[in-house]
Amino acid sequence: MIFKRILFGTVAGTALLATSGLAQDRTPENLLPAEPAKVTEKLPDFSQPQQSVDEAFDDIRMESGEVVQEIPSLEGVWSAENVAKLLAFIPTVKAEGLNPADYRANELRETLAAKGPGDELNRLASETFVWLVEDLRDGRTPMEARKQWFVVDPDTDVLPTHAILEQALASGDIAATLTSLNPVSPDYARLKAELAKTKDPAKSKLIRANMDRWRWLGQDLGKKYLLTNVPEYQLRLTVNDRIIKNYRVVVGKPGRTATPQLAEMVEAVIFNPTWTVPQSIVKGEGLGAKVLNNPGWARSAGYKATKGANGWVSVVQQPGPGNSLGLMKLDMPNEHAIFLHDTPSRHLFAQDDRALSHGCIRVQGARELAMTMSMLGNAKSRDDIALIQEEVSEITASGVYTRYPMANQWPVYITYFTMGVDVNGQLTKFADIYDRDAPVLAALDAPRQRERARKTSEEVIEIVDDMQT
Repeated sequence: MIFKRILFGTVAGTALLATSGLAQDRTPENLLPAEPAKVTEKLPDFSQPQQSVDEAFDDIRMESGEVVQEIPSLEGVWSAENVAKLLAFIPTVKAEGLNPADYRANELRETLAAKGPGDELNRLASETFVWLVEDLRDGRTPMEARKQWFVVDPDTDVLPTHAILEQALASGDIAATLTSLNPVSPDYARLKAELAKTKDPAKSKLIRANMDRWRWLGQDLGKKYLLTNVPEYQLRLTVNDRIIKNYRVVVGKPGRTATPQLAEMVEAVIFNPTWTVPQSIVKGEGLGAKVLNNPGWARSAGYKATKGANGWVSVVQQPGPGNSLGLMKLDMPNEHAIFLHDTPSRHLFAQDDRALSHGCIRVQGARELAMTMSMLGNAKSRDDIALIQEEVSEITASGVYTRYPMANQWPVYITYFTMGVDVNGQLTKFADIYDRDAPVLAALDAPRQRERARKTSEEVIEIVDDMQT
């Protein structure tokens, strides 16, 4: 490999999700985490001098206030045989929903024939390979076309491009290296199979768009996770790619209160939550004045208002059956203030169109979900299950705000697929309730964009759930 010296500022790391293996059957006691592995490797002895300062910082130095470090370049040495393998692979990406024309096969073939191995071929083949890596691993759709997509795909860190290039050239197995980057979800496989047999251009394009959405997520979602597909209005509790339980949900109304797409960690279950009412409702919708002027109504609704010396009014709804968050919420800290929670307005789950909230996700059967997450997040043995059930039942009945931490935290993904496998196992088209298909479909028709951003620059809108309707 060739190395280049470049300037950089800060390097952002991405935490990986460490998940334990889980049993295949559906009983909660068999979903308990395995015993953690013991670390047996010895740590370096930093009490003894290892090398001189000059040696330790041989590749890092200060120049004009910037750190200079040697990192691998994205250019390798290509043999004619490996270029031929790359050329043979390019047409196969059509089956993955990508456009082979994006990868300059003719130019690569002509350069190989006219000049053979050398600097020009190395540059062109390496660049083509890198484009394939980026599109297969991260998705072809540029970030500005991924509306309200706030997930940062960890695969760039887990599967760095220079390492993939190095592996491919060292092994000579170009196709297998690139194929290994495809999403491993069974849902992706179903979309791919449907793409292979459909003759309808519009349907093909929609399938391709949703195949690309799978690439926007990490390749490894974990052995266990919660996943909400917003247009489907469903939440799935998934273990080993099997839906253990699904729940109907209410999601955000279209517009400013649309539910954004996130990948977060559930850290705790909050029983008997309070609700700090946002100022958009306290002031904007007149709730503050109503609470202050109608103490009897406020008391029956569970609202307490505080008026500061500067006239600022804050309103908190206390725990209770009428609380807008119901009897529980899943604590998943994020800058949007999005979470999954219960609701007293359970009649809304009977509706087909459930885009009704101010952005947070209301869950049917939330109390069952809370109990399940409490057990799976904390039980270490079968004996713990009964104890946790009893404890949680007492906490719920107490009516007292209680944060119940999860020692074994779960990832939760809030996604947006307009075609995919539904909770009944059927490949289904879902309504594009937030009109997010159009920019993705347009991006598939546009020339491939280079130098794509990894993270969205969209404004973070703090989402708040509203008084129940």
